[in-house]
Amino acid sequence: MIEIYDARISGTGKYVPKEVLNNYDLEKRLDTTDEWIRTRTGMSERRIAAKNEASSDLAYEAAKKAIEAAGLKPRDIDMIIVGTISPDHFFPSTACILQKKLGVKTCPAFDLSAGCTGFIYAASIGQQFVVTGKAKNVLVVGVEILSRITNWEDRNTAVLFGDGAGAVVISRTEPTSVSRIVDFDLSADGTFGELLIMPAGGSRMPACVQSVKENKHTLYMEGNKIFKLAVRSMQESAEKLLQRNRLDVKSINWLITHQANYRIIETLGKKLNIDMDKVIVTIEKYANTSSSTVPIALDESVRSGKIRRGDIVLLVAFGAGLTSGGMLFRY
Repeated sequence: MIEIYDARISGTGKYVPKEVLNNYDLEKRLDTTDEWIRTRTGMSERRIAAKNEASSDLAYEAAKKAIEAAGLKPRDIDMIIVGTISPDHFFPSTACILQKKLGVKTCPAFDLSAGCTGFIYAASIGQQFVVTGKAKNVLVVGVEILSRITNWEDRNTAVLFGDGAGAVVISRTEPTSVSRIVDFDLSADGTFGELLIMPAGGSRMPACVQSVKENKHTLYMEGNKIFKLAVRSMQESAEKLLQRNRLDVKSINWLITHQANYRIIETLGKKLNIDMDKVIVTIEKYANTSSSTVPIALDESVRSGKIRRGDIVLLVAFGAGLTSGGMLFRY
């Protein structure tokens, strides 16, 4: 019989590149304005990785902070899971490269592709390894360098994305501890996959001169359709988690959503009937960093003292696939 343990988030960390690309910089490159971007997205600036930075480099910096915050050393990590759609390479995995950088030997390490929901998907796997006793400390990272797969000629998408990494350590905890991961909700609907896609680079459309000329190696998104699906899927995930755990929205201290668009965040807040003062927003500084938006916002909120020990936190996200999911925990 498998013994079941409790799991908690024991440490958080984030890293964003030094280079800032603001809306006024984009005015010089695209047919757009600062006002147009801010009023439609809530974004003012985003971070762009240096030419010599890859996803594993960003992940390494975030991971070091999370491990330190957990009071651990890299050797204490039993598993590494990286959620990303912009890995260093198709293979080896970014998680294995990160493992080497951290000096962690022989533990399982793998990547997971679930778009912007990647961090929540990865955290759910890490939590299961902890609660079943297979691991004591799992490092979970969401990292993206979306600037490398952005079509900088398309003003509808070029203004939306940035680069960054966020990380947490999920650790075994005592049954008496106030801090614990309560529940997850994961979902996907592949019928909407073509609404958010990078067409080329895989086995369906291998790289060729024509695919490069046609920008097929950059992301394509039908924003208006995605907007409605994003709100609906995150609302459903949030409501499932609350109902299943016999909580109402007033019980939640903080809501962290995927930072895709301020209008999406605001609309979701209204649908859930939650006070916007309880909704954490970082989109104005970092824009949409896909799988790393949620852990970046979480780390900022923890380190600023906004999220305190014992607070009930709800995370929700949606992404390419289309995937969606939520995570409920007491910090």
